Amino acid sequence: MTNDLLGRHRAVLPDWLALYYEEPLEITHGEGRHVWDSRGNRYLDFFGGILTTMTAHALPEVTKAVSEQAGRIIHSSTLYLNRPMVELAERIAQLSGIPDARVFFTTSGTEANDTALLLATAYRRSNTILAMRNSYHGRSFSAVGITGNSGWSPTSLSPLQTLYVHGGVRTRGPFASLSDDAYIAACVDDLKDLLGHTRAPAALIAEPVQGVGGFTAPPDGLYAAFREVLHERGILWIADEVQTGWGRTGEHFWGWQAHGQSGPPDIMTFAKGIGNGMSIGGVVARSEIMNCLDSNSISTFGGTQITMAAGLANLNYLLEHDLQGNARRVGGLLIERLRAVGAQVPAVREVRGRGLMIGIEITKPGTDEADPHTAAAALEAAREGGLLIGKGGGHNTSSLRVAPPLSLNVAEAEEGAAILEDALRSIQ
Repeated sequence: MTNDLLGRHRAVLPDWLALYYEEPLEITHGEGRHVWDSRGNRYLDFFGGILTTMTAHALPEVTKAVSEQAGRIIHSSTLYLNRPMVELAERIAQLSGIPDARVFFTTSGTEANDTALLLATAYRRSNTILAMRNSYHGRSFSAVGITGNSGWSPTSLSPLQTLYVHGGVRTRGPFASLSDDAYIAACVDDLKDLLGHTRAPAALIAEPVQGVGGFTAPPDGLYAAFREVLHERGILWIADEVQTGWGRTGEHFWGWQAHGQSGPPDIMTFAKGIGNGMSIGGVVARSEIMNCLDSNSISTFGGTQITMAAGLANLNYLLEHDLQGNARRVGGLLIERLRAVGAQVPAVREVRGRGLMIGIEITKPGTDEADPHTAAAALEAAREGGLLIGKGGGHNTSSLRVAPPLSLNVAEAEEGAAILEDALRSIQ
């Protein structure tokens, strides 16, 4: 049955639509932190549909909210008043930390970042964007144009002029050998030098932790230091929280808060986990920026009632059960366990991350050379052991990505770590 579905998939869908595994899975259902495939195999899910099943599979509170809303009305568009949309916007505006915040809902992180770029370029009357090397911001025409990762940017054509800044990857690049303070200073000097050679940009867009890039991050405070430079010149800061938001990093509710010494971002984007599988994305911005557009607009599917009901139920569950605190506690145990394993496996260059957002970089032993073949072998071995993880990374996609639902418990963390240990030892 799976082979038949794979053949049908290949016959009607694009060749560039990636599938994991030599024998791709059809996931049929899930519960808690586990999913099952069409052959009845059970897996511990440490990837959550690319960080989207944030709380748990089949979370009763979310499924109940979706079912009840579907029984009333599923959709009406933003041309009509929409109580669930207003209620969720109020909650997110308050949580964002952005003063006088306005919220616009989209259907994906790609669309959210696209909207943020529209707002920033219209507000600043500039089509120049600063972005980070090794970044990823979506697959729309404008989003791939600012993506600093060649594996996910299929065209150099773009409506924007993009300039790439140092700093998103702490342990690679020309400043890797410096101390954290010296690293930040060097990146700031590079930014100032870059700004001396270009027309004034509209904004810097940056992921506090680079997701597709392999869960890499700069030292805390880098973007605060950048913001001081940007603010002096009127340049906006867009924080792409599509993967880092909602407490996943454990230490903070938003990734930008690790860089908050100079205040919140001007614009923030979100998506993925807030819907727990439903299609929700969005933008938060100061009112003067959000309201800068001088023409009408709507969103047909952004903010639709059924997704907003899911988002409200999911956000309430996350806050009431302190899943941010759980990510900090259980994620801390998991990352230390994986670091201990990685220290014994020569192919593991680095285990990094925070909370339940952990990257394991695989290289050829004793070098910094990426080894995507071995990383793919580890992904396969983890699946054989009953664990689903992701992969990513710049330098030829050789990082494993570990991002379980935030309700992960200690026993499940230990189980997953043991499977990952076996998988990593098998690639030696």
